[in-house]
Amino acid sequence: MESGVDQSTHWYYQSKKVPLFRYFKQLLKEQNKKMTVIDFGSGSGFFAYELWEAFPEHIEDVLLIDIGYSEDELEETKSLPVKKLHYIPEGIDDCVVIMMDVLEHIENDDAIIKDIKRRVGNNAHYFITVPAFMSVWSTHDVYLGHFRRYTIPMLSKLMSNNECTISQRYYIFASIFPLVWLVRRLKRSNETMEAPESSDMAPLPGPVNWLLRQYNSFEMNFRKMNKLFGLTCVAEGKLN
Repeated sequence: MESGVDQSTHWYYQSKKVPLFRYFKQLLKEQNKKMTVIDFGSGSGFFAYELWEAFPEHIEDVLLIDIGYSEDELEETKSLPVKKLHYIPEGIDDCVVIMMDVLEHIENDDAIIKDIKRRVGNNAHYFITVPAFMSVWSTHDVYLGHFRRYTIPMLSKLMSNNECTISQRYYIFASIFPLVWLVRRLKRSNETMEAPESSDMAPLPGPVNWLLRQYNSFEMNFRKMNKLFGLTCVAEGKLN
């Protein structure tokens, strides 16, 4: 469970993994070799576990990186194909670093990108998602501990300033953006920016969840054309 919802069924997580899977398939096709998956700021590790289950024969190792893991968790996964660690080991070649809604939680995002680049070895790639547009900032962001929401130019500048190659940048969840924007703007006028007791993420009735999952997953077919708006900003590319 993450934010009180089941990631294995919730429309948001199931839709968001679609562009990640398509990116990883394309990367495997280009590289024609096994890759190490590094899930930075992994939390539950949902997206990395999903990749491992879908592409086990194409993945060398899966490393879940999060300072929140206990020593027992680190020890229990030492000999497993999916390992939990506090920091990225130095010098791992042929890897892809995924950061799924992580950078917005870090005050100095530039320092984190620099540290990741310093640690990884040769042929290191990345897939990043971050929440988009400060115009939809709300108590949901406050509750989750966000420092900012991004735009394509902001994320592009962060990566290019650190000499990372950007192959793709786009927005996702565009069709629901206007409704979310309107609801949050209306709520903002009637509430303070103090952290609420829960986030906006919540379980939905089965049919509604299914409809949102199908619709947003279909929308991902056109994601690379969307440079205008969406709830999430995505960047793909190479770290070195």
